[in-house]
Amino acid sequence: MRTPGLRTAVAVAGAALLARRALRRRIEGSPLWPLPALDPPTSGRPRSRALRLLVTAHRTVADGVVQLRLEGGPLPAWEPGAHLDVVLPSGLVRQYSLCGDPADTTSYTIAARLVADGRGGSRELHEQVVEGMELEVRGPRNRFPLAAADSYVFVAGGIGITPILPMLRAVPDGVEWRLLYCGRTRASMPFLAELAGDERVTVVAEDTDGRPDLDALPVPAGAAVYCCGPEGLMAAVEERFPAVRVERFAPLADTGEDRPFELELRRSGRTLTVPAGTSVLAAVRAELPDTPYSCAQGFCGTCQQRVLEGEVAHRDELLTDTERADSMLICVSRARSGRLVLDM
Repeated sequence: MRTPGLRTAVAVAGAALLARRALRRRIEGSPLWPLPALDPPTSGRPRSRALRLLVTAHRTVADGVVQLRLEGGPLPAWEPGAHLDVVLPSGLVRQYSLCGDPADTTSYTIAARLVADGRGGSRELHEQVVEGMELEVRGPRNRFPLAAADSYVFVAGGIGITPILPMLRAVPDGVEWRLLYCGRTRASMPFLAELAGDERVTVVAEDTDGRPDLDALPVPAGAAVYCCGPEGLMAAVEERFPAVRVERFAPLADTGEDRPFELELRRSGRTLTVPAGTSVLAAVRAELPDTPYSCAQGFCGTCQQRVLEGEVAHRDELLTDTERADSMLICVSRARSGRLVLDM
């Protein structure tokens, strides 16, 4: 009595298996197979995966400057000019240039100056981070790469020597370079002992030689000029050498577009006003508290959002020209016109 039913079930199962195999053969034979991968969503995506590294050295290398060695491994490769996003114990995210040896795949080296009137990140790194602690880092990322050139001129101010130092080591043999290294005092200038004996290095400290004379700085034709340091120094170098490449770890200065504007969050169906002096991020999080962000300074890219309508006044130095065509970092950038529409 049960045999016909069993035979029917087996027949049905066999037919289904044959149908699935036939369908798979048709799919795999299609010109659209394999299906192309879709682009990852732009809004709120982290730009690099996080690593947890052990602090194996934390030492003072100049007045108000500490150097940290972070070990793990094997670590992602980096080139001179690269930096890390460091997540401090409080959750603050700060950026520090890598100043060690790119060939070392087991550790990263960073250095930081204590900013007494800052927002607390440097003090936390100086006073709360200790050897044996683990820190989360993201990157490395490089928006200050060393390009091939016939010769180089480097200008560093204080802690701005950190991205420049690996560049000096990476300049090919036979290629001319010069460094103008400036600081408040010689005691406050990290890595000075490593550099001071080189005839290609000019050291200018306010306690000895006064302020640098940029007009007297020899810049051969075709030389690439790189600068990192206090904003005043970088502005002076940019004015004297418009083609200079600079590295900043602060949002761009206000460009006069800090005025109120209307912001539509299209997917949420909300429209709000972003007041002057209030970031887009702050205004959005008042409506959408779960909006992701991290550094709030335009460096990490966590708050990147897609722009559907409107013109953006970009104040970050992270996004590429392609990314700026249809997205913005809402922690620092604003509307250039009276209205923006975001895909949120």
